[in-house]
Amino acid sequence: MAVVASGAQLRAMEDLLPQQEDLLYEEELARNPYNLKMWIRYIQARTEASPKRRYLLYERALRALPGSYKLWHAYLSERRLAVRGLRPDDVTFDSLNNTFERALVTMHKMPRIWVEYLQLLMEQRLVTRTRRTFDRALASLPITQHDRIWQLYLKFIHSSGIPVETAVRLYRRYLKLEPTHAEEYIAYLKAKGRWSEAAQKLAELLNDDTFRSLEGKSKHALWLELCDIITKHPKDVAGMRVDAILRGGIRRFTDEVGRLWTSLADYYIRRSMFEKARDVYEEGLCSVLTVHDFSLIYDAYTQFEESLLSASMEQLADDEEGGAAEEGDDGADFLLKDDGNDVDLRLARLEHLMNRRPELLSSVILRQNPHNVAEWHKRVKLFEGKPTKQILTYTEAVRTVDPDKATGKPHSLWCAFAKFYERHGDVPNARIIFQKATEARYKYVDDLAQVWCEWVEMELRHSNFKRALELVTRVLTPPPRPARMTQEEERALSVQERVYRNLKLHMLHTDLEESLGTRESTCAAYDRILELRIATPQVILNYALFLTEQKAFEDAFKVYERGIALFKYPHVKDIWSAYLVAFVERYGGKKLERARDLYEQAIKDAPAQDCKSLYLDYAKLEETHGLARHAMDIYSRALQAVPKDQRKSVIDIYVSRASDFFGIAKVREIYESAIEAEPPNDLSDNDVRELCMRYAALETKLGEIDRARAIYVHGSAVSHPDRAADFWAAWRAFEVRHGNEDTFKEMMRILRSVKVSFSHMQINSIVDAARITSRAEAEAGVAPGAGPGAKRPREGGDAMAELEAEAVAAMGLGGAGGAAPSGRTALSGFVSAGVIQQGGDKEGGAAGGKQEQRKAPAAANPEEIDLDADMDDGGGVADMDVAQKAVPAAVFGSLAGLAAKGKDGGGGAEGGGERLKKQRT
Repeated sequence: MAVVASGAQLRAMEDLLPQQEDLLYEEELARNPYNLKMWIRYIQARTEASPKRRYLLYERALRALPGSYKLWHAYLSERRLAVRGLRPDDVTFDSLNNTFERALVTMHKMPRIWVEYLQLLMEQRLVTRTRRTFDRALASLPITQHDRIWQLYLKFIHSSGIPVETAVRLYRRYLKLEPTHAEEYIAYLKAKGRWSEAAQKLAELLNDDTFRSLEGKSKHALWLELCDIITKHPKDVAGMRVDAILRGGIRRFTDEVGRLWTSLADYYIRRSMFEKARDVYEEGLCSVLTVHDFSLIYDAYTQFEESLLSASMEQLADDEEGGAAEEGDDGADFLLKDDGNDVDLRLARLEHLMNRRPELLSSVILRQNPHNVAEWHKRVKLFEGKPTKQILTYTEAVRTVDPDKATGKPHSLWCAFAKFYERHGDVPNARIIFQKATEARYKYVDDLAQVWCEWVEMELRHSNFKRALELVTRVLTPPPRPARMTQEEERALSVQERVYRNLKLHMLHTDLEESLGTRESTCAAYDRILELRIATPQVILNYALFLTEQKAFEDAFKVYERGIALFKYPHVKDIWSAYLVAFVERYGGKKLERARDLYEQAIKDAPAQDCKSLYLDYAKLEETHGLARHAMDIYSRALQAVPKDQRKSVIDIYVSRASDFFGIAKVREIYESAIEAEPPNDLSDNDVRELCMRYAALETKLGEIDRARAIYVHGSAVSHPDRAADFWAAWRAFEVRHGNEDTFKEMMRILRSVKVSFSHMQINSIVDAARITSRAEAEAGVAPGAGPGAKRPREGGDAMAELEAEAVAAMGLGGAGGAAPSGRTALSGFVSAGVIQQGGDKEGGAAGGKQEQRKAPAAANPEEIDLDADMDDGGGVADMDVAQKAVPAAVFGSLAGLAAKGKDGGGGAEGGGERLKKQRT
């Protein structure tokens, strides 16, 4: 066996010795043993050799080049692969560890070597050696590379088997390098149950204003996290000042502090300090500023009281069961024992807490805005039936509310306070409150004036009329001041020094004087208002009405005159109306000339919108006490003075009164003047059409058929066939009832002519838009009629106008030269609205206008459709073979001559107008 063993050793030694193929590398290395590239080639060439041979090559190379990182890294990596899968206690690991130690002698500045070595030690579970190696690595490497070591170090800390104290100490060292990672340390402490250290660290972070959470947590969230720790683990954080910490957070955060208050109370509850917890709840309810925080604290407080009540009832039930067992032994001793039954007390506390909820909630709202007047009134109503609390609330309210910051009317608190005493029959105290209210500071004069009015009304309710009048007189007495004072100086005065000019107090004074004083004192009160120049039209009307009731009519008229001099339209309108009505009722027709002068003056000053009623009243005065001819003149003036939209109603009255006084001749004159009126006295088209229909209906009733037809012809010019269907229906019914075939055809011809006329108007509007567009293009530098490529975009241009211009150009506008002749519209193939008959006949129809002769025949349009001029809207009349028969002349009677004249002369708006003028006489 010895021989065999020695043979194996010899074979192993032979294997380690250089072979024939190694001679080239060996000779080169013998000449230059420090050639790194040669060593690397030599090692790479022996990839198939045994590990020992390769390790020997690495050792020889490192002996020659001990500072080569590439050789050490390759050697250690190959050695680490060799131990993969072996047990941690294998001797190979020790050899590898020694190799790493030898490598670190020269490679101690290389973090990669340290990281691989530390990973190898962590795999072997060598805690102490690994920790010391980590410390050596941190001591050897520069601080800029410590983060690579600490990442592995923290992983090592969180692995199993590491003592908590060791990990805590290491975390403390790590936070000196990276203080922003304190939240990781806190999370580790919470995971390991080190609540005291976690709370202390959180408190340090909260006190550090420069700390910024890497997890994005706000300061408030960190406070809540601290509260959860110290309240849920009070015994572990016994050394901390929990109360001071939480109160510091409450002072720091003005909102969302409900959780902090409940956490502080929960801390005392867990420590069985129930009374202290109740005090904390009460303090929180009395200090929070939001309803949300109030709800959190109130719900926790209620739950706390309910839990105490439940615990007391359970304890009482257990004591009763135990007591029943002992009562059989000695009942007398049981009766003398104090059982500690506090269920009634706890139940009363819970009930009291629930009853106080509205009051506590009101306090929260008032802490948000102590100047909320409406909330103070609500708070007083909460104490209904408790006069003492209501008085205290009113007192606190009037002391707290600042008029400059108030939401609502601060004076209402003083008035309600005084009325409270009045309702309870304590009028002297109510006067004291009102006196203090008049001396308080207000922002507006109206607030102080309202207080004085309430005081006066209280005296009136208690029949103290003399005192009420004295109060008003006192407040309206102006304080002493310089003779001349600017408006700025007057505004700078206090409210008490300016209240004497308040109109509300003066109106109250006049009411009291009218009821309690004399005529002279009342007039003096009204005159004082006029002197101060604070009067309104209502004051003038009240003053005049008072004098009228006193039978001082001329004085009342003087007051009206003063009001007219003070005010302008539209404020003077009511004064004029009352003045004129009062004057007419007083004198009627006795002073007609004076009344006429008043109406003329009123009409002269009145604007067009307000003069209609004056004209109508003026005309009514003339009808009642004057001349009907004057009334007609007034109606005629009204038609010219009132706006266009009011003229029709005036015409209705005018026609009605003319019919009553002068008959049908005057009515015809009114209708004709209204229908034929020219701007600016004309009517709207709708009004003209309606008047024509009514005028035609009147003439039809009188049997004037031709006059009625002429009126219809005249009204057709303003009657759009599509928008005035009622007019054409009325004319059609008229022709069916009173006309014949010729008159009906004439109506249909006029209808077609009107249609063409309105179409022509629409085309003219398009042409005008095209001209405006072409003018704008010329101003912008684009040639009119140029192609699309020549156009350039314009800012703010009218795209619709451009499209219309293109449409008109496509229709052939402008002729060959691109522009139409002056005064004419050159539309190819367009037929004028006026029907021009052959042989120089007159143009017919309402839209034909004046008679006009065609200067030259129009160019023939090859696409023009030959339409029969006599064809009506039904179509096909000319194409039908209808047998005709002459009507005997006796059928028409006296109208036969007129019918023949109308047939010879042609119809139309102008012909009808001529007949209308001839028949007026």
